[in-house]
This record gives sequence, structure tokens and C-alpha cells, in this order.
Amino acid sequence: MDAPSDRRQLAVDTGLAMLVLVVVGTAITANVGGSEPPGIGAYGFSALFAVLMLVRRRWPVGTLLVTTVALLAYYVLSYPPIGLAVPVAAALYSAAEQGRLRIASGVAVALLLISTVARLRTGDDPAFVLGFEFTSSAGLMAAVVALGDSVRSRRGWRAELDRQARAAELEQEREAARRVEQERLRIARDLHDLLAHTTSVISLHTDVARESLRDDPDAAERSLVVARGACSDMVQELRTTVRALRDPEDDDTAIEGLDQLDALLRPVRAAGIDVQARTEGEPRRLPAIADGTAYRVVQEALSNVLRHSGAGSVTVELGYRTAELALRISDDGRGADLGAARGGWGIIGMRERLALLGGDLRVSSRPDGGFVVEAHVPLAEQP
Repeated sequence: MDAPSDRRQLAVDTGLAMLVLVVVGTAITANVGGSEPPGIGAYGFSALFAVLMLVRRRWPVGTLLVTTVALLAYYVLSYPPIGLAVPVAAALYSAAEQGRLRIASGVAVALLLISTVARLRTGDDPAFVLGFEFTSSAGLMAAVVALGDSVRSRRGWRAELDRQARAAELEQEREAARRVEQERLRIARDLHDLLAHTTSVISLHTDVARESLRDDPDAAERSLVVARGACSDMVQELRTTVRALRDPEDDDTAIEGLDQLDALLRPVRAAGIDVQARTEGEPRRLPAIADGTAYRVVQEALSNVLRHSGAGSVTVELGYRTAELALRISDDGRGADLGAARGGWGIIGMRERLALLGGDLRVSSRPDGGFVVEAHVPLAEQP
């Protein structure tokens, strides 16, 4: 338990001890029905009842038993009446709160029986004893026991909710790990296709160079230049891809990129949403891993627009810069709960993939309505 909680509990117990001291002390001083003034011993019992409130959390059963014995001894010594339930109310509550419901109930019943029998044997009015004293004391004791048990039940319920939340968090982490593994397998397949294609190109041009080496040296040289360029591109793609070995969420093995942007926009337009695509800078061929990542970001953002936004229009902006591609997808829909958005698998997938490339993702809701996804995709190989 942390220090602020300890201090808070100590303050509560101290306040409760002062309250018991004042209430019991006032009852002793009032000396209702007594013929002799109370002695210092009676006030000593009130101090004992108060001090016990400071240890009720650590020893709830012990506190209840000591309080009960002290209360019986108090009345055996014929001190002024102080009631039955008030001195033991906090002790009964603490025992029930700590799960000792049977002990608390048993002590309460025993005190009521002993007190009632003793009052009747001393000649007190049965109507007063049974009609007022017994019912009021029994009602107060039952109330504090029930309150303690309900607090214990609520604490247990909260603990169970916390346990379920932790279990759900662990499950989410396992699911994220599983998706990352699937992503790596997907990129491995993409890399396989890329290498197979590039290797075929190299093989073809080296064959051409071999066959034309004597008859057409210029053609052979051009073929070798193409093969050398393909080798360089393949090595670059291999290094970049291996450093960011992840995958998207489907099983399509095709390498997709921004050259297929129109195919992404078609279903959005077919849904009746006005789509605008804007390009800044000079479009150029991107590294395969960066191109695929940009494609996936746009794809997921547009999927969210279709599923969740209720938008009437959406704008896709591509900014080609020297070292990065800036993406911005904005709509005029209802916006989104950013806490929920950050927890969605699509947002997580986009953010993780960009992070592995050294990029970043930002999602936000506009004040005037709508949702914005902004991403920066590095184009240079990360060191």
C-alpha cells in the first residue's frame, strides 16, 4: 500500500477514535439513570474503546473480541449506561469488511442476548427493553455489519475487474505479437517475390550480354548496365526490408504501392463519398518497402472512413519530399475517440510499420468535425 493511502487510513481511524471517545465520554458524563457520578475508570473504558479504533484494520477480530469483553466488563462494574451498539459498531464493521462475517454476526447476536437477558433479570420494563433497546441495537448492529460486508464485496468486485483488465491487456499484447509475426511472414513473401523478379531480370540481361558480347558489344554493355542496376536495387531493397520485416493484415502476396491509389479510391467513391486526391512535389518511384507502407496507411485510413466516419468527403494528400513522403488523409465525418483510435489494430499496425522504417503517425480529430491521419514515410535507408 502506498504512503498517501496509509496516511489517509490513519487520518480516518484517528477521526473515528476521537468520535468514539467523544460519544462514549458524553454518554458517561450524562449518566442517564445513574445515582452516583461516574468514576475515572468509566472514562478509562471510553479511552480503550477509542484506542482500539487505531488497530481495527490490522487485527479486526481481536479488536472486536477485546471491545466486546471490555463492554461486558464495563456493565458488570455498574458504570453509567453507554448503549450497546455504539461502542462496538466500528469493530463489527471492520470484522465484516475483512470477511469475518460469521464472527461479526455471532458476536452481535451474543451481545444482544446477553444484554437483553441481563436487563430483564434486573427488572427493567420488558416493553422498553424489547420494544426499543433490543430493536434499535439490533438494527444498528445489522446495518454496520451489512455495510462492512458490502464494502468487502465491492472491493472484491473491483479487484476482479482489475484482474480481467490485466488479462485483457495481456491478451491484447499476445494478439499484437501474433499479428507482428504474421506481418513478418507477409513481408518475407513480398521480399521473395521482389528477389525472384529481380533475379529473373538479371539472368535475362546477362544471357543477352553473353550472346551479344562478340557481335554487338554496345548491346552487351547496355544489358550489363541494366543487370548491375538491378543488383544495386535488389541489395538496397533487401537491406531496407530486412530491417523492417513486418506484414499487413491480409494474405495477398502481391506487392502493392501508390501506383494502385486509384484502386483504393474507387470503393470510397462508390460509397457516395466525394474523394479528392492531391499531390505535391514530383512523384517518383519509391523503394518497395516505403511504397508498400504508404499504400497500407492510405488503405487503412480509407477503410476507417468507410466503416466509422459517416463522412461526405475525404481528401488524400501526397507530399513528395527529398527524404520522405508525407501523407495526410482527412474527412468531414464525426471524428473519433482518440483513446479508442489508438487502441485499434489498424492504427497500431500503421504506427508500428512506420516506426520500423523510422517514420511516424499522428491521428487527431478536428474541432469542426472530421478525422485526420498524418504520416511521414522515410525514403532513405535508415542507418
